[in-house]
Amino acid sequence: MTSPSPHDRSRKDNDEDDPVEQMISRTGCAELHYAVQECMAEHQDWRVCQSQVQTFKDCMMYFQMARKEQLMKQRQQASTESAPS
Repeated sequence: MTSPSPHDRSRKDNDEDDPVEQMISRTGCAELHYAVQECMAEHQDWRVCQSQVQTFKDCMMYFQMARKEQLMKQRQQASTESAPS
């Protein structure tokens, strides 16, 4: 019996339970993550997939910076709302 490929995106039931998949989906970078996985499955050599890895990395960095800015704004707003007038 063969096990299912970890790169098979049709396995929705397993993906829904995977916290890493859920986290990546929330970033908006899921398709880029899948592109890295597909490249690795096809070539079996991470050096060949550097453009996909870099694009995914850039997407994740952008998401992290945007999230950090959002959290900082929320903290500033909360501190100005709680400050005495």
